[in-house]
Amino acid sequence: MTTKNYIFILLLSIFVTGTTFAQNSILRKQGSTSQLVVDGKPFLILGGELGNSSASCIPDIERIFPKLQQIGLNTVLVPVYWDLTEPTEGNFDFTLTDQALKSARQCNLKIIFLWFGTWKNSMSCYAPLWFKKDYQKYPRSYTRNGKPLEIASAFSENVFQADHRAFSQWLKHLATVDKHDGTVIMIQIENEIGMLEDARDHSKEANRAFHSPVPQELTSYLQKNKKALHPRMLEKWSSQGCKTNGNWEEIFGSGIGTDEIFMAWHYARYVEKMAQTARSIFNVPLYVNAAMNSRGRKPGEYPSAGPLAHLIDVWHCGAPSIDLLAPDLYDQGFAGWVAQYKRPNNPLFIPETKLTDDNGVRAFYVFGEHDAIGISPFSIEDYPDTPHTPLSKSYAKLKELMPLITRYQGKGAMKGLLFDQENKERILTDDELTVTCRHYYTLPWDARATDGSRWPEGGGLLLKLSKDEYLVAGSGIVVEFAKSTEKQYDNPSQASLGEDGFATRGNNQAPSAKQWKGLRCGLASVDEVKVNGDGSIGYVRRLNGDQSHQGRHVRIPTDDFKILHVKLYEYQ
Repeated sequence: MTTKNYIFILLLSIFVTGTTFAQNSILRKQGSTSQLVVDGKPFLILGGELGNSSASCIPDIERIFPKLQQIGLNTVLVPVYWDLTEPTEGNFDFTLTDQALKSARQCNLKIIFLWFGTWKNSMSCYAPLWFKKDYQKYPRSYTRNGKPLEIASAFSENVFQADHRAFSQWLKHLATVDKHDGTVIMIQIENEIGMLEDARDHSKEANRAFHSPVPQELTSYLQKNKKALHPRMLEKWSSQGCKTNGNWEEIFGSGIGTDEIFMAWHYARYVEKMAQTARSIFNVPLYVNAAMNSRGRKPGEYPSAGPLAHLIDVWHCGAPSIDLLAPDLYDQGFAGWVAQYKRPNNPLFIPETKLTDDNGVRAFYVFGEHDAIGISPFSIEDYPDTPHTPLSKSYAKLKELMPLITRYQGKGAMKGLLFDQENKERILTDDELTVTCRHYYTLPWDARATDGSRWPEGGGLLLKLSKDEYLVAGSGIVVEFAKSTEKQYDNPSQASLGEDGFATRGNNQAPSAKQWKGLRCGLASVDEVKVNGDGSIGYVRRLNGDQSHQGRHVRIPTDDFKILHVKLYEYQ
């Protein structure tokens, strides 16, 4: 058979069956990271997640999606509600899904669907009433003292089969209506899975499983990956001598930490069966999201056993068909939280984060520092759709930068910058170069820097194009380039220069008597630029004089988002 005839027969088979889904989004390795590839090109998710009830009626979808296009999103995260998808047992309604797809295509948006099935923020609030009322067939989880919870039990096969049936029917519909358009690029299975009020389910079925042997699959995984385990997991396992045979308390000891590991395994196995079905019907990247174990809370005070960083080994072993574990971030310490989730085996995606103007610079930071797949503020429909908001300006510049960011992801050429009033400076070293990066308000020239008002976060990314060539992009940052040997000659009198570069006042301090040796680094040019669709750089304007502090630094004010092309030179 010739190649030509084979291709013809393959295409004919696809046409006749009409059931093959053409996958338009995949994860692909590049260097040290994984990229999301959509329609054959690397893609950064400049997203926003709808509020929980904002996709529950057609008029809201029709009203909201054009606004999202105006804000500048390229992707919207949309809930799919089990109770509205299967309002009566065995009868399915996909009207809301179809409208979301229609509106997204009209507004040139991609969609990530969120399956609100058995669990949403731990609770089974999106399960249909026919399911919730029949608690004998679809049993609940119980606390240690026997209290039934509005949380369906992960140990019930009936619970899984009901959820799985609805999920499967929805996926089959999706494969039919989106197989040619590729509007859907990812799917989230369930939402913020975890136990509340207690660290684990204490139903009879759960107790029976807890006192049974730990699956060999998990202990073998721990053995095989011992050197790469999360420190908390290794500590917990090592405390009992790294045993490989025994029940959960014999392997991991007693206490709520063991309860959480046990529960994480069973949640992960539940999700894995859902994920395998998704792979066979509508094969796009899959993820699960986690509510953070923050504010000093213990398991059960936060959703215990979800896909949290310290449980990443349990989830990777239990749910290998899931592509990534993703954090939902609403607390202080943004940089610290995202660092926990960017691991060699876990690409960073932030599907939910608190809606704030600071998201604009945070987006630059996660792409530059962690090669992120994307970011998505929550309840995005509440954000203004005027073009001059920080998020809209940020997303506009990131769309420009996408060809360059995706070209350099995973290659060690980028750094992310993120500053606030407490964390004002970061010093980077690059061979013989020292790059000092600071918050824009460390320059005292803007009245807001010293009038007691809260500093907006400043941030961006630094991309090395060649030995003496960089891109600096973002908002609210100052960057200085110097030869590493220059620091020993710093003159304290230079610390209080005015905007014109002159000393703000006399200090009667003599210049340093230390004899200068070696090269200095200077700014050859600083240009504001645009990035073309092919990744080439287009000149906008030259920034010199006052705009570079007479050649001392590169800066982008807090109210602007810019891309600067910096060339360096040496002199002595």
